[in-house]
Amino acid sequence: MIDERPLAGIRVLDLSRVLAGPFCSMNLADLGAEVIKIELPGRGDDSRGYAPRIPNSNDSGYYYSVNRGKLSATIDLRKPAGVAVALDLARHCDVVLENFAPGTMERFGLGYTQLAAANPRIILCSISGFGQSGPMASVPAYDIVAQALGGTMSITGPADGDPTRCGVSIGDLAAALYGVIAILSALRLRERTGVGRHLDVAMLDCQVALLEDALARYSTTGKVPAPLGSRHPSITPFQQFRASDGYFVAGAGNESLWMRFCDAIGTPELKSDPRFKLNAERTANHAELEPILNRHFAAKPRGHWLKLLGEAGVPCAPIANVAEVTRNPHLGARQMILHAAHPAFDGLIVPGSPLKTAGKTTGPRAIPDTRAPALGEDTERVLREVAGYDAARIAALRAGGII
Repeated sequence: MIDERPLAGIRVLDLSRVLAGPFCSMNLADLGAEVIKIELPGRGDDSRGYAPRIPNSNDSGYYYSVNRGKLSATIDLRKPAGVAVALDLARHCDVVLENFAPGTMERFGLGYTQLAAANPRIILCSISGFGQSGPMASVPAYDIVAQALGGTMSITGPADGDPTRCGVSIGDLAAALYGVIAILSALRLRERTGVGRHLDVAMLDCQVALLEDALARYSTTGKVPAPLGSRHPSITPFQQFRASDGYFVAGAGNESLWMRFCDAIGTPELKSDPRFKLNAERTANHAELEPILNRHFAAKPRGHWLKLLGEAGVPCAPIANVAEVTRNPHLGARQMILHAAHPAFDGLIVPGSPLKTAGKTTGPRAIPDTRAPALGEDTERVLREVAGYDAARIAALRAGGII
């Protein structure tokens, strides 16, 4: 039977830790790649120590959320013998993934030159804060630094409020997903050229790439974009509203939807109001339209408004909290709410893979392997099956503290 997972047969040596790199390699694993996660003996990925703790164990829910479906091998890359083991593994891999500070891989002896000498087909993907080149290449970075310097925080939050970090680590996650794109592209190119390459993915670059129309608005108007709360800068209405019992969102991205919006909520007079007739006018006069709508929506519960708007075909939804997300029947049917296969706790909720194939009950890994590996549990298997080491050599490495 043909394995239909797109990356079946691709092997990834994952030297990364915490979030950007592990989230990248987790998506590669969901696509069918064999991911070998290399961790420091005795300690492992820093995120193994992060909260929340999984009940009945000492495992980290954070670690579990981004390391499912991988193998864990412990190798001390600070020692030359450990680097030699990593190079032996790289000879049998397609991709090496890392998110150390630029220059670290070279200091280890695992830079692209050394890796390509061992395996000319190797693809090295380096994810860093500011990239492998440029005046800021050596500056340390976290997700919040990328969000701040890349402009994301300046346009996030309430109007006239303080700059706000995005509620998810979009600096790390965007770099991770661009890393997936870069790796897939490099694998395709390697089919034609036969050789690998060094991919340079910077968190800051990725934040700028996600600025959407903010750069266009600045360059065409000369005005610096500012936070607008939930409102869209070019479409009105397109935001959150507060009903008598909670929040919901609705959007009318064209004039037909605007007319249906007005009729559905019982404000047909707004359709002919010259201030609100066209989208450009509604956006220019949003400060006058918002209070009218807010007063109207405050009179009844959100279920009432959502029913009317939904029946009219206007895009709308309640603002769900995380608990409500886990109970969404549509997400359940889409296999997006899963329970991790943890040996001591069956209540850990993890997201499924959004990568699906239409018309099939499974996608690349629509129901992924939800278990994350224990520290070093696959070390001997990986060295034996991938690098071809015998029992005596593995025992010597363990005795020397290399693995």
